[in-house]
Amino acid sequence: MDYLSNINWNKITPCLVLLVLDLVLDFSECASQAEVNKHLELGRDFLARGQLSDALTHYHAAVEGDPKNYLTYFKRGTVYYALGKAKFALQDFTKVLDLKPDFTSARLHRANVYLKLAKYYDAKEDYLQVTYSDPYNEEALTQYHHMDEYAEELRLAEAYYRGSDYRAAVDLATRLLEISPWAAQLRQLRAECYIALNDLFSAVSDIRSVNRLQQDSTDGYFRLASLLYQLGHVSDSLKEIRECLKLDPEHKKCFPFYKKVKKVDKLLLDCEQYSESREFTRCIDSANKVLKVEDEVTLVVFEAKRWLCSCYSKEEMYTDAVAACGGALSLQKDARVLCDRGDALLGLEMYDDAIHSFKEALELDEGMQRAKDGLSRAQKLQKQSEQRDYYKILGVKRTASKQEIIKAYRKAAQKWHPDNYQGDEKKIAEKKFIDVAAAKEVLTDAEKRAQFDAGTDPLDPESQRQPFHSPFHHFQHGSPFQFKFHFN
Repeated sequence: MDYLSNINWNKITPCLVLLVLDLVLDFSECASQAEVNKHLELGRDFLARGQLSDALTHYHAAVEGDPKNYLTYFKRGTVYYALGKAKFALQDFTKVLDLKPDFTSARLHRANVYLKLAKYYDAKEDYLQVTYSDPYNEEALTQYHHMDEYAEELRLAEAYYRGSDYRAAVDLATRLLEISPWAAQLRQLRAECYIALNDLFSAVSDIRSVNRLQQDSTDGYFRLASLLYQLGHVSDSLKEIRECLKLDPEHKKCFPFYKKVKKVDKLLLDCEQYSESREFTRCIDSANKVLKVEDEVTLVVFEAKRWLCSCYSKEEMYTDAVAACGGALSLQKDARVLCDRGDALLGLEMYDDAIHSFKEALELDEGMQRAKDGLSRAQKLQKQSEQRDYYKILGVKRTASKQEIIKAYRKAAQKWHPDNYQGDEKKIAEKKFIDVAAAKEVLTDAEKRAQFDAGTDPLDPESQRQPFHSPFHHFQHGSPFQFKFHFN
């Protein structure tokens, strides 16, 4: 007891505390390393199965758990490389080389990233360093000797662009992009050349790639949206300009452009919906509003005039339709517009012109069924125009309902009833009355009316190839009317 009483507990207690802390830290480090190893193992498993995103998640966790382990950075970098995420792959391989400068695999991987980014001088330096540590590395040796060639071709492509030799610049850029597909500046250069060559579809493809590579370029999204709008792809343009506004809601170019495109897109969608619901007057109104908002961009103006052409024709405003169709076709040849114009010309009984319009549509799209049907109908109607037109006889539109047809028949039958006439006028009335009765027979019978609308007269013995028996054949022999008619 005397011995214990002589111990200085104030000195011993801090030592014990430190000992306990050391034990806790050692245990924590062991637990942490076990977790890191587990993430590395899971990352490797996912990578082997090709599940790159899942592998990346576990490599992230491994890097956070052990930020000084160069292998975790290297493994994560290889996944970034496989995913085409050049920026992050480059960061990881550079970090590996900071931690372990003699790691040849990391240097070779970084050289390949530089190559895909068209950073040919940086790639050349890394390939050279690889050959110092591994003189027989065939990949490094081969690529090292190509770097100056690629760099010279890049300078030459830029010179062609500055000299306005856009086709030569495109050819060289295309060759280099096979080697350096992650080079945003090369795709941007080729896009500018395509724009100068008026190949906007190809330019759109390249600018989409630039935006994927850069991901945070408001100018890139604005450029892409503008090109899509010029191509008449208004809805796609709206999607891209919204991406710009996500990055900068008050962007000085994107915001006013967004307001315009949004309005045009809404009006064009209205045209489509009103046409589908057969509200053709409202379709016409929406199309005219588009032309008030946009009168310069050719293919947007074309879309508005295309809807005017279609909806005027369906509303049976045939003269306006022909004018609108002509306006659309002056901007762009389109099989749909040619068919709408053909329908309008049929409404105006301009059969030769209608036939020509449908034939033109088939030249643009030889398999278009609507154009084939329209041509067949126009040819039959042209032939039919030389015969009886039952709609004209009753004075009704081709869209008249059965009730309207019966009403018109009663009026016409009363007017031309043979009992109301004498002498030569009676003979004329008999002929008119026969035509009126025939018109009623055809137009109130759904099947016969469909045949007539398709260009075949169901009461024409030639077109039917069978004997013709008119219900009023006795009139044709000059028989006197000695019975009363009842109009149903």
